[in-house]
Amino acid sequence: MASKNSIIRNRPEYIPNHIPNPTYVRILDTTLRDGEQSPGAAMTCVQKLETARQLAKLGVDIIEAGFPCASKQDFMAVKMIAEEVGNCVDGNGYVPVITGVSRCNEKDIATAWEALKHAKRPRLRTFIATSPIHMEYKLRKSKDQVLETARNMVKFARSLGCTDIQFGAEDAARSDKEFLYQIFGEVIKAGATTLTIPDTVGIAMPFEYGKLIADIKANTPGIENAIMATHCHNDLGLATANTIEGARYGARQLEVTINGIGERAGNASFEEVEKYSGLHLQPHKALVGANAFLHESGIHQDGMLKHRGTYEIISPEDIGLVRSVGDTIVLGKLSGRQALRNRLEELGYKLKDTEVEGVFWQFKAVAEKKKRITDTDLRALVSNEAFNEQPIWKLGDLQVTCGTVGFSTATVKLFSIDGSMHVACSIGTGPVDSAYKAINHIVKEPAKLVKYTLGAITEGIDATATTSVEISRGDTNHPVFSGTGGGTDVVVSSVDAYLSALNNMLRFY
Repeated sequence: MASKNSIIRNRPEYIPNHIPNPTYVRILDTTLRDGEQSPGAAMTCVQKLETARQLAKLGVDIIEAGFPCASKQDFMAVKMIAEEVGNCVDGNGYVPVITGVSRCNEKDIATAWEALKHAKRPRLRTFIATSPIHMEYKLRKSKDQVLETARNMVKFARSLGCTDIQFGAEDAARSDKEFLYQIFGEVIKAGATTLTIPDTVGIAMPFEYGKLIADIKANTPGIENAIMATHCHNDLGLATANTIEGARYGARQLEVTINGIGERAGNASFEEVEKYSGLHLQPHKALVGANAFLHESGIHQDGMLKHRGTYEIISPEDIGLVRSVGDTIVLGKLSGRQALRNRLEELGYKLKDTEVEGVFWQFKAVAEKKKRITDTDLRALVSNEAFNEQPIWKLGDLQVTCGTVGFSTATVKLFSIDGSMHVACSIGTGPVDSAYKAINHIVKEPAKLVKYTLGAITEGIDATATTSVEISRGDTNHPVFSGTGGGTDVVVSSVDAYLSALNNMLRFY
């Protein structure tokens, strides 16, 4: 798979109605418009802008920024994206085309143009339904009326000063082909530069959709002066297959969304995690699921440690992931000693063979009960194997004061391994922070909190809290030590976890 930089370097000059390289395919991402129509996937203006920035970093040819006439917020989002992302030209001369959707009426088109016009490469996109069922029941218009509206609205878009116009025939997959040839020919004459052929309801089979693209290419007057675009929905699970088939038969713009989100069952998927959509991927999702580049079998792990190509046909870096070999090795009951040793070394533990052997059999016992062994589990196993001794520091008493008035304070009493008592007080941003600072005053060791996790393992107001912390001596060159605590008091649980991690670290050094 080509890298993003190589794609940008090989990108042909942008001409709205022509692609100099006939093998090049433009990508239009419509996550911010069609994708947002997925229930629960609405975004704020700021989130849309951030997503557009990321799409530009990926090298997307066209970013469909929204539906400006839908609301003031949508208008502002499209305008912000057009003004910022639509004018950010990189060192290779790349800047994405910014487009917004409008129905075939003057108000929609004028509003969209007002939002888009400050982009370096603005594109107006307008559409009208062309299938018999849509024209009769939704539009209540005849073919002639639809044809006249389409022609006039493309001309109106041109009159505003826009030279890049995309026209879509909604529900094209269920439309009369002869009518499609006619309406596409007329909008090309009126100034359309790109034609969208949507499978709006996701009904087409790949061979049907491919033939539709081929027939439009063969029978539409002036088609050589426009780019054909796919827009496939996933109601039958065929959006990606139909999109690829459309490209095989002559479409040179493919319309996709991140994670395939969109109306009903979604769109063809542009494989990248979208954190703002609020929709999570299944682990086995191709290319971008959590398991896509993970290996658990001992045989596979041994091969991966020797050469990644033994079990990976593409590299995670090809789709924007940055991972070490250790990130792709999943430790479970099928894993071997070499994978375990390798991961322990990545975590900073240099153990002797006898120590690795001891950890390995503990690891196997835990793996029989858990589906996946985490780094926190490994740290705990190392601590149990190498440092199963009396604690160096033990909690005696703890008292905290917190609330909306004044500072959070903590008084901590600790007992050292020799039985001596030590007391310290501290203030902090909260009860846990102040308690940790008081402990540090007593222990006097350079401990940096790397991770703090709090969860409830039972339900109700008297839930039992479980706390996990990870600490190090302050920089990435030192190993990380973990500790856990539990109980109905969150602060006590947090202190127990912190002391557990401190004791593990102190024994190690």
